[in-house]
Amino acid sequence: MRGDTVELRPAGREDGLRVEFFGEQIERITRFEPLTGNKIETLDAITIFPAKQFVTTGDKMKRAILAIREELGERIAWFEKYGKLLEAQRIKQRTEYDLEMMEEMGVCSGIENYSRHIAGRAPGSQPCTLFDFFPPDYLLVIDESHATVPQIGGMFEGDRSRKTVLVEHGFRLPSALDNRPLNFLEFQSMQNQTIYVSATPAPREIEWACQVCSRGRQSAPSVLSADQRRLASAATNEDGVVELVVRPTGLIDPKVTLKPLKGQIDDLIEECRKRADTKERVLVTTLTKRTAEELTDYLRDIGVNVRYLHSEIDAIERVEILRALRKGEFDVLVGINLLREGLDLPEVSLVAILDADKEGFLRSETSLIQTAGRAARHLNGEVILYADVMTNSIKKFLAVTEYRRQRQLEYNREHNITPRSVSRAVEESLATYETKRKEADAVLHDAGMDVDLTETINELEDEMLTAANELKFEKAALLRDQIKELKRMIDGGRPFREVKAQPASDRKKERPGHA
Repeated sequence: MRGDTVELRPAGREDGLRVEFFGEQIERITRFEPLTGNKIETLDAITIFPAKQFVTTGDKMKRAILAIREELGERIAWFEKYGKLLEAQRIKQRTEYDLEMMEEMGVCSGIENYSRHIAGRAPGSQPCTLFDFFPPDYLLVIDESHATVPQIGGMFEGDRSRKTVLVEHGFRLPSALDNRPLNFLEFQSMQNQTIYVSATPAPREIEWACQVCSRGRQSAPSVLSADQRRLASAATNEDGVVELVVRPTGLIDPKVTLKPLKGQIDDLIEECRKRADTKERVLVTTLTKRTAEELTDYLRDIGVNVRYLHSEIDAIERVEILRALRKGEFDVLVGINLLREGLDLPEVSLVAILDADKEGFLRSETSLIQTAGRAARHLNGEVILYADVMTNSIKKFLAVTEYRRQRQLEYNREHNITPRSVSRAVEESLATYETKRKEADAVLHDAGMDVDLTETINELEDEMLTAANELKFEKAALLRDQIKELKRMIDGGRPFREVKAQPASDRKKERPGHA
């Protein structure tokens, strides 16, 4: 804020906004270039979204503050009645501070915990969610429903368990429990037309789909990616279950090979080296973290280019490891339970499952199907199960795989389709963009200053727009960084020729092809 002028930098924009006041009235709204301060254009109106969604009127805030003070008094009395003086002092100190912040600033840290009072909801009432904004005939698609549906109830229970401890020890008022996700019954009551998408649907999802269709409602056909024939047969003649088996690329599910446990590591090493020679990748799953660590160390010691993926690796580093696997920086990735749903790794041609006959969660029918699916994007996809015992999970997994393969082969023959591997470019990371920006800076500095920078900027902007229109976003990002560096040179008076930068709006008027 500078006098009667307020400058904003919204997070979702590259430019800045300058709002000039005359008294309490807005006199002018201007878009400007943050780097140079040059005016881009004058606006008649602009929509500015709040930094947080917890925004309300002053009257509602006053009413909420009164309700919070009333609840605070009741809670302090309750703690004192049961001799919990420390908790009483703690809740009084924390809440009074929050109330003072809300009165003076209109916001406080953790204001969402007072959302029931601010919204004027009754205790225990259903919270407001995104569902409240949908039209009556909205369509809900639940991807990987076998894992997503259980998480709906799990979110509520986990949230309540954590906040109950805070409430009991005086860190939060009981009304904080009403700032929560929907419980399972509330979620179901707000469902309308629903599509459950899964390669391994749970029986209850199939049951819900069949019940809905049997009642004659136009709701939720569950799209299932070739679920087990055992489950699908229960709804073969129902409208609620649809099998989606074939792929646009004509790929069939990977073949499955059973091998004995004895000598599984030696056999795995041989298979890994075969794949490495053909520039293909391998995923290996173990049962325990210790086994995965020891296997990784052993493979590395004998010359296999291997990495390890485990639960302690944060999300960003996990993405970097998977990107490095695709780029060929290493050939084998060892994991436990992270190599399942959602991983799109077209370069992986082999999934090796060690100790596959140890029945349990990690070797259940669902886990085996999901893990094997990581090799389904490669033409030479294969799954090796190292097992001595044919468990029920392995039998069901083999039955599902064989059923799918037969259906896919029949479809390919009928439609004369030749299978081909999935081809997808490896997306660059944010670190790569930063490296390219530094390279662009170095190139510009090394090139010298005997150039017309304004003309160069104009040419680079044309190239950037062309690259963006052709969906070459990496090239466009590099050009954008070069343009910013040139503008920084002009602003600092560092170029060989002193060329005054023109506002972007004026340049666009002078350049052909721009309105």
